[in-house]
This record gives sequence, C-alpha cells and structure tokens, in this order.
Amino acid sequence: MRLLNEKEVREQNIEVLKTAISSIGTGNNEIFSSLYTDDWVLELPYSKPPKVLTGIIEILAYLKPQMGKLEFTLSLTEIFECLDPNLLIAEYVSEGRSTITHKPYQNSYIGLWRFREGKICGVKEYLNPMIAAEANARAGDENRK
Repeated sequence: MRLLNEKEVREQNIEVLKTAISSIGTGNNEIFSSLYTDDWVLELPYSKPPKVLTGIIEILAYLKPQMGKLEFTLSLTEIFECLDPNLLIAEYVSEGRSTITHKPYQNSYIGLWRFREGKICGVKEYLNPMIAAEANARAGDENRK
C-alpha cells in the first residue's frame, strides 16, 4: 500500500470532515464507526460543566439523549488547513429546531478536527450552549429555577 503525501492526506481528511458535518444531526449512528476511530476524543469546553469524552461508547452515551432534543443540519462555512495535514479548523453553522418547543435553533461553531489514518480521532468544538438551552426552554422555564 502506497503512503499518501501531505497534500493527499489533507484532501482525504477534508472529504471525511465534509461527510461528518453533513451527517451530524441525521440520527445515523453508523457514521461513527465508519468516520471516527474507536478511541476518538470529543472536547466541549463551553458545556456546563466543560467535558472531555473519550471513546465512541462514552461519546454516544452522552450525545444520544442530547441529539433527540434538536433536529438540525450543519453547513460548513470555512475550512482552514494547518501545517499538520491531520489537523483542520472548521467553521460551521446549524439550522434547525427544538423537538421540545419547536423554536428555531441556529448556532455557529468552530471546531478543531484531528485525524488519524483517514478517520476522525479528535474534535474540540466551540459553540454557544445557551442557544440550545433557549431553543429548548418552554415559556416560564426561567421562573422555575
């Protein structure tokens, strides 16, 4: 098997990123086994409390109940290539709604995406968690705290 050069590795990783972004929010968990390593790490520094989740089992256990609350699609707006061909910085936006309140859900994200052997092995994602909380909040919820 021929080793890929840096340009080919970067191009392969960009295609994996595009596939992952277009698949998130579809409810298809099979994408995780085909696009992500079993030991991938998901970092959510702005969640309350901040989270570092390791391994596909732990990540899916966290994401499954979260994903059912919002229906959305993600769209890439920018991809920044790095010196390391196995690191991409991506900007993307979501468009959707809360399944609880039917309010709109629109967020902006910045993600650091790491790759190993053509699969995603790490994602550090920055987003505003208050936007999701507001979309899922029913009228009067703020008074029940």
